[in-house]
Amino acid sequence: MDKHCYYAHSIDGQPSEHWQSLEEHLHNVSEMAESFGDTFDAGRWAYLAGLWHDLGKYSQEFQAYLKAVTCDDAQEAGKITRVDHSTAGAQLANGVLKGGAGKLLAYIVAGHHGGLPDGKNPESTSLSSRLEKSVPDYSAAPDFLKDISKSLDLPFIPVPERGGFQLSFFTRMIYSCLVDADFLDTEKFMDPTFHGLRSGYPSLEELHAKLDIRLRELAKNAAPTPINGYRRTILENCIKAAEQSAGLFSLTVPTGGGKTLSSMAFAMRNALTHGMRRIIYVIPFTSIIEQNADVFRRAMGDEAVLEHHSNFEPEREDMRSRLASENWDAPIVVTTNVQFFESFFHNRSSRCRKLHNVAGSVVILDEAQMLPTDYLKPCLEVLRELTSSYGTTVVLCTATQPALSVREDFKEGLEGIREIMPDPGELYAAFRRVRASNLGKITNDDLARRLSSHRQALCIVNTRKHARKLYEKLQDTEGALHLSGFMCPEHRREVIRKLREDLAGGRPCRVISTQLIEAGVDVDFPVVYRAAAGIDSVAQAAGRCNREGRMDQGGEVFIFTPEEKLPAGHFRQTADLGAMVLRRFPDPLSPEALEAYFRALYWEKGEDLDKEGILADLSEGTRRGDFPFSRVSQKFRIIKEDQESVIIPWNRDAE
Repeated sequence: MDKHCYYAHSIDGQPSEHWQSLEEHLHNVSEMAESFGDTFDAGRWAYLAGLWHDLGKYSQEFQAYLKAVTCDDAQEAGKITRVDHSTAGAQLANGVLKGGAGKLLAYIVAGHHGGLPDGKNPESTSLSSRLEKSVPDYSAAPDFLKDISKSLDLPFIPVPERGGFQLSFFTRMIYSCLVDADFLDTEKFMDPTFHGLRSGYPSLEELHAKLDIRLRELAKNAAPTPINGYRRTILENCIKAAEQSAGLFSLTVPTGGGKTLSSMAFAMRNALTHGMRRIIYVIPFTSIIEQNADVFRRAMGDEAVLEHHSNFEPEREDMRSRLASENWDAPIVVTTNVQFFESFFHNRSSRCRKLHNVAGSVVILDEAQMLPTDYLKPCLEVLRELTSSYGTTVVLCTATQPALSVREDFKEGLEGIREIMPDPGELYAAFRRVRASNLGKITNDDLARRLSSHRQALCIVNTRKHARKLYEKLQDTEGALHLSGFMCPEHRREVIRKLREDLAGGRPCRVISTQLIEAGVDVDFPVVYRAAAGIDSVAQAAGRCNREGRMDQGGEVFIFTPEEKLPAGHFRQTADLGAMVLRRFPDPLSPEALEAYFRALYWEKGEDLDKEGILADLSEGTRRGDFPFSRVSQKFRIIKEDQESVIIPWNRDAE
C-alpha cells in the first residue's frame, strides 16, 4: 500500500529499481518544494502542497490501478479506469486550512498534473466540482500527512484593488514550486545520471570575474573617442547603481551606447550584492536573441548561458540545455517576451515550473518599449509583483524609454522606477548621429529609384507583403538583399552576415527588411528609409544608421508614407500617432518626442492596454477565491496562432 510506481514492469508489487516508496516521494517533494518557496518566504505553503499532492495514491483503487497498468497483461490492464489521485489532497487542504489558504492550495494540488483549473465553470474539471466529488478512501495514508496546523499566513499584504492578481500570482508561484519538485524527484529516481546533467553550472561569482576581464579587454582596445568615453561612463554608472537595493530600475541609453554588456554588469553586481541566484535577459524578438546570447557567451563562456525560445538550433541544443529550459536553473537565461510573460499567465505545469526560479533574480527587459500594448497592464502587474513581493530586480533597458511610470493620466504605471543614468538627455545629444526628415507619400517605383541611387541603404517597411513587392523591384540591382520573418533563422543569419560583409567591404548593399532588423541587430548604414510608423520604431530604425558615428555630417533617416494604406489596427494607429509627433516636434527622435508619443499611445489605447480583460477576470472572484486560471491561460497569448517549430531543408546541413 505504500509503494509509488513510475514505470514498473512486474505484477507482484515487490520493490524493484522501478518502484519508489510513496512516503519517500512525498517527503522528497515537500522538502524540495519548501526550499523553492523559501526564496519568497512561502516555504510552508510549498511544503504542504508537496506533502498532499499524491495523497489519493494511498487508496486501494489507485493501488489496484497501479498494478494493472504495470502488468504485462494488456487485456487485464484495459479493464482498469484511471484513478483520480489529485482531488483527495485538494479536498484535505480546503477542509483543514482556514481563511482561504486551503482553497489556494486546493488549486495547486488538484492541478499538479492537468493544470491549474478554473475556480468555477460548467465543466466537471473546475475546482468547485472537484471539491464536491466523491474520492476513493485514502485513510491508509500515515497520520503525519494529515496532522497539520490550521492556518497559513500570506508572506505579503494584499492590496484591495490588486488582491485578485496578487493571490492568483502567488498561487502560480507555489504551483511552480510543487510541479518542479515533483518532476525533479521523479527524474532523479528514474535516471540519476540524466538528472545529474542539471548540476555543475559556474557560479555568478565565477561569471562576474570573467565578465570583468572581458570588459577590461574591450576598454583597453577601444579607441580614445568621445563616444567611447560616454560608453565608459554608462558602464561606470551601471556598476555604481547596482549597489542600491533590489527593485525597479530603468537604463535609458541611446543605440550604440553599449547597453547590452553594461546592463549585464549591473545585473551581475546587483545579484551578488543581494544574494540573488540568476540573471534573466528578456528580448522582444527571436530574430535577435542569438546575437545577444553570443555577446554573453564571448564574455562568460558557453556553459553559462541558456537560450530559451522557439527557434530550432540543434548546434546549440544538448541534453543539458533542454533540461535547463524546463525550469530555468541555469545562471544566465536569455529568453523572449512571449516565453517570459505568457508563462506567468499559463496554467500548465510545463510552462509554470520555471516561475519560482524568477523570484530572487535580476530580470533585464531589453527594448522595454516593445512590451505588447494589448497586454501592457497585465505585464506591468507581473513586474510590479516580482519587485514588491518576490525579491526580484527588474531593469527596463531601452534606447527609447516608454512612459511606464505612474502619473495622473496613467495610474496603472509603475512606482519608484530609478533611472541609472543621471541625464539621458545629455546622452541623446552625445550619441546623436543622424538627421531625420519626412518625405511624405511616395510610390514604390520612386522609392526603388531612390534606394538604387545610394551605394548602401537600408529600407524598413511595416509588412512582409510590402517588403516582397519592393524587393521585386530591386532584385536585379547590385547588392539587393531581402530580410523577412518568413525566413528560417539560419537563412536570416546568412543574409545578415552577407550584408555586414558588404557594408564592411564598401560594396553595394541595398537591403529591404521588415521591422525585425530594428531591435538590436548590429548593422551600420549611411542611409535608412523608414515607412511611417510609431516614433519608437523610427528611433529604432535610426539606430541602424551611422551607428558608429564615423560620418562627420551624420547619417540620413528618411521617413515616408507608402502608397498602400496600412490595414486598420495597431500599425495604422501607431503610424497616425507618429505623424502627430512629426508635426509637433522638430526633432522626432528627441526624448521629449518619444515620451509624448508613448503618452499619446497609452492614452489612445486606454482599456485596450488589457484588451482581453485579464485583470478584470482575476479580480472578479477574489472574495470567493474563484480564479479562472484555465480561461486566462487561453486569453493571454501574445502570439495568437498555434505554431509548431518546423525544420526547413534550406541548406545541406539542414538536409
